[in-house]
Amino acid sequence: MMQRAVAATPRAAGVAARVLARPSRQGAGYAARCYSQTSFGLRACGAVQQQAWGRPAGISLFSDDTTRMRVTERPYGTSKIEELVKEKKEKRAAEKAEGEASSTSSAAAAAAEGNVGPVENYTLAHPLWEDYDVHGVKFEHREPKGTLDKLAHYTVQMIRFNFDTVSGFKFGKLNENKWLTRVIFLETIAGVPGSIAATLRHLSSLRRLKRDNGWIHTLLEEAENERMHLLTFLTMKQPGPFFRFCIMVSQGIFYNFFFLAYLCSSKFCHRLVGYIEEEAVSTYTKLIDDIDHGSVQHWKTMPAPEVAKNYWKLSEDATVRDVFLVIRADEAHHRDVNHTF
Repeated sequence: MMQRAVAATPRAAGVAARVLARPSRQGAGYAARCYSQTSFGLRACGAVQQQAWGRPAGISLFSDDTTRMRVTERPYGTSKIEELVKEKKEKRAAEKAEGEASSTSSAAAAAAEGNVGPVENYTLAHPLWEDYDVHGVKFEHREPKGTLDKLAHYTVQMIRFNFDTVSGFKFGKLNENKWLTRVIFLETIAGVPGSIAATLRHLSSLRRLKRDNGWIHTLLEEAENERMHLLTFLTMKQPGPFFRFCIMVSQGIFYNFFFLAYLCSSKFCHRLVGYIEEEAVSTYTKLIDDIDHGSVQHWKTMPAPEVAKNYWKLSEDATVRDVFLVIRADEAHHRDVNHTF
């Protein structure tokens, strides 16, 4: 016999019981949940469990509050359903294997350059520049106003002077090695502020129970963008042990300095980053000029690294000069963003 699902309240306008087959060792198990239609909407009013002994598979039972009973044949029996499930699993496995093979082949070129996979699969949204954007970038300087602005500006000037002196950038003729050393070191530092600022603003948003209105994502994108600059340059030069040691020490000092400074004054820190990006625009402008008329003119015809083509969606015939043009546009964008904070 079958047990009927009964509405829990007399106000119910209708009761529907849905029975689901669950095979077990004893036979086909049937579970029913009934809902009552009231003025307050659908409300769960109970569940009925029935064990059917010897009932053939493929039968669905439905009941309603009019004591009508009907038996409906399912379109497939148990064996047919199991066959369909098996077929679907095999199809999914084949699609997964095909997708993995395609991903592996598309990443082969990039992996050979710098052990980097297809960046478009996991990078954040970022600007893609047109020709009139990259060629229209100019050096712009924000005049310091107030004590914090002057302190930030003089701090950047001191950092640049010390780095130019220690790295030997100010002495002798510029060449490919000096330029790559400079831009690689620059990007290892430039990628730090965005991550720290995003982390602290994230914690502040959680602590104050308020939204951050998109700045967290903007700063994370900035940090990742600087890191992609670095990964691009690493396909052109691999730093040696001493260079890596200098990067590690500099990052440790700058990270802790910027972290503590941001806790004290976020305005000072964003102005500091704005001035750092001004120097970055100046550096890449001089580098592009050196590509056109100086010692690295071969970069005008050298093919762009694959990781750069994927990230900035450059054309297949893009050159290293094109890469530096879009990187300079990125730095100008970061400059303007941080000067607005």
